[in-house]
Amino acid sequence: MTAGLVLGVDLDGVCGDYTAALRRSVAARRGVDPMSLPEQRSFGTFSEWGLDATTFEEAHRAAVVEDRIFRTMPALPGVADALWRLSDAGVWIRIITHRLLFNWAHEITAADTAAWLELQRIPYRDLCFIGDKPTVGADLYVDDSPRMVGALREAGRRVIVFDQPYNRDLEGPRATDWDQLADMVLAEAEERRLQAALPLDVGGRVAGRG
Repeated sequence: MTAGLVLGVDLDGVCGDYTAALRRSVAARRGVDPMSLPEQRSFGTFSEWGLDATTFEEAHRAAVVEDRIFRTMPALPGVADALWRLSDAGVWIRIITHRLLFNWAHEITAADTAAWLELQRIPYRDLCFIGDKPTVGADLYVDDSPRMVGALREAGRRVIVFDQPYNRDLEGPRATDWDQLADMVLAEAEERRLQAALPLDVGGRVAGRG
């Protein structure tokens, strides 16, 4: 068992393939092949698809409210098995997502998110909808957003970058898939367990640590 490490897990781009789900929705409305919309290379409004801040919000709202992508989006490979592996090892899984982006869709967003987690058999102890992720307690975070990774690190939080084309310029630690991520989290948890188990010398220091 681990020493009770709390892992803060993002959803879109980490657990679920938001890009694929939004691509299908946008392509259907344009009447084009989804594969004609290129891979997202820059984080934000999907400028590669000709979207700006306004048209992205419109596309996102339609995808969430009408196409219900938060209930139907594909899971990224290996996510459920990896999270069960972590959960079985004693890691506390805290889902932290910034999905409440606009008014009058909170019920759909929250309900479809919970349904998706159930359908994908993803274990978790807490589900937090919040944009200010550094204020949510966790020992270690995993996120794909360059902006959020920066905010977490600026706040002194430990975060693993989940690899995506739009975050390749960020420094690691970085996981390219869920098997690798689970290994990294378990290594972190084991280090915490060993540190907690080390005896103290008479001066209150960890024995052997100067």
